[in-house]
Amino acid sequence: MVDVGAKTATARRAVAAGSIRMSAAAFAAVRDDGIKKGDVLGVARIAGIQAAKRTADLIPLCHPLAITSVEVECTLDATLPGVRVQAAVQTVGQTGVEMEAMTAASVALLTIYDMAKSADKAMVIEQVRLLEKSGGKSGTFRAR
Repeated sequence: MVDVGAKTATARRAVAAGSIRMSAAAFAAVRDDGIKKGDVLGVARIAGIQAAKRTADLIPLCHPLAITSVEVECTLDATLPGVRVQAAVQTVGQTGVEMEAMTAASVALLTIYDMAKSADKAMVIEQVRLLEKSGGKSGTFRAR
């Protein structure tokens, strides 16, 4: 791992997002709580939060962090059709939370796939990306 011991602890925040496209029938099943495994969006939200907290266990050389806040939003989008996920993670520390935000979004999307695959095995997870980050020496980043 990179030694971050000499870095100053600062407030850090990262926001990541992604989406999952699915058939109209699968979208309707998710929207109408017709998935046998249960509340797809609620479970995906919790899975994303858990994933952010476990990022260092999943990604080699990623520092374990004391996360101060994780927010995961799963929003139905009929224009896809599918679900858009956005994850925001915060900490006060010596390294950023970009990986935690992207892991949270990715795992939330994978959870949606797992729960709804009985309705549509051809779902596509796409555009998982960092939208913004702030804090630390490199300052603020916002995706275009």
